[in-house]
Amino acid sequence: MSKAFLVLEDGTTVQGRGFGNSTEVSGEVVFNTGMVGYTESLTDPSYCGQILLQTYPLIGNYGVPPPSLTDSFGVPLHFESERIQVAGYAVSELQRNPSHWSNNKVLNDWLKEEKIPGIERIDTRELTKKLRTKGTMLGILKVGDEIDLEELKEKAGRIEDPNEKDLVRRVTVARPLEYNTGAQPTVVLIDCGVKYGILRDLLAKGVGVVRVPYDLSADDILAYDPSGILVSNGPGDPRRCERTIATVKALMETGLPMMGICLGNQILALAAGADTYKLKFGHRGQNQPCVDLKSGRCYITSQNHGYAIEPESLKRTTFEVWFLNVNDKTVEGIRHKTRPIFGVQFHPEASPGPRETEFLFDEFVKEVKECRN
Repeated sequence: MSKAFLVLEDGTTVQGRGFGNSTEVSGEVVFNTGMVGYTESLTDPSYCGQILLQTYPLIGNYGVPPPSLTDSFGVPLHFESERIQVAGYAVSELQRNPSHWSNNKVLNDWLKEEKIPGIERIDTRELTKKLRTKGTMLGILKVGDEIDLEELKEKAGRIEDPNEKDLVRRVTVARPLEYNTGAQPTVVLIDCGVKYGILRDLLAKGVGVVRVPYDLSADDILAYDPSGILVSNGPGDPRRCERTIATVKALMETGLPMMGICLGNQILALAAGADTYKLKFGHRGQNQPCVDLKSGRCYITSQNHGYAIEPESLKRTTFEVWFLNVNDKTVEGIRHKTRPIFGVQFHPEASPGPRETEFLFDEFVKEVKECRN
């Protein structure tokens, strides 16, 4: 078995057993509290540039399903993109003998194939408590037979923050792609690192979808004659998406229905003139309670983000707060005061997690169909 070390920027050093690929990676170390859905989490583009720590102790127990399990449109059911997106993986105990009818391969083999390093047999609870107290930190993960720990510690003090990079460029689609071609109305999906779950839910509503790169201009988007625009989730600091923000600002003036999810929610706010800020440790899990300020109803949501909208800054825009996080009162959703435009910080498509906010897709598609008519 390979050795493995995870070293945080504050000098915290964790030694464990390596799995996956023998290599060295760096990134933002974050934790996810979900009990299931590791294949979805690993392939979620919002984790690009991050080393993911699972708080649930047993990972890999149902293996990895084949990508051939798809919906009727050919979109894989148990993956959120075409590859693993995390930089590295940290778990308490890796299961090497999975048991499930859909199991196609062992998690360890999958990570090795995709050249992703992992560390196990570590105290994930203690590490999570540290991140929960001090906040998200940068770190280095190395797996191999020979590891110079002092060298790793020295490197850990000068890791480049991935949020300073244009992470969205790494995960956006290279060229426009069309799904359910010929169906009307058409929704243009601005891909900032979209999860397949969003695509699956849109297609299930019967609309045609054109998935476009995050930096496509407003004029090029409008050339598809869309009846609605959806701005997707994605990784990193939303303020880095300058071209997307400019495009969304122009599209908001057209009167078209628009919906933003996660990073897309933040981009809507920035396009309207509001501000965003980085959360201390982010929200990553499947049990975040959010309250609808209009109805008073509370929903349990799936989330994965490290930034949020500054609520006071919304007062100088045409948006108002729609949802709030019950735990820390951060903004979880906004709605335009006069136009059919809204965004949510959580994931109504879940994947994995509860699906009780899926009605938001119904609301969006209803506006899209009315616009088409």
